[in-house]
Amino acid sequence: MADEVRTEAPPVGEEIHLPEPSVLPLLVAVFFTIGLVGITIFWPLTVFGGVVTLALVVRWIRDTRREIGQLPLEH
Repeated sequence: MADEVRTEAPPVGEEIHLPEPSVLPLLVAVFFTIGLVGITIFWPLTVFGGVVTLALVVRWIRDTRREIGQLPLEH
């Protein structure tokens, strides 16, 4: 048997930042897919999917910037 080396965890320093749960990535994928399907089926569907996708991406970026803005300056 090998000798077991036991080390203790380092002291707690800073809190780990995880992004908040969001449904926006799923919605972007769905409406982007609708836009792509619309190319072959019905062109107004492409316009609809593109506009909604663009709006969702803008919202996703705003949420991310707001969340990053709440982090301590050391990051």
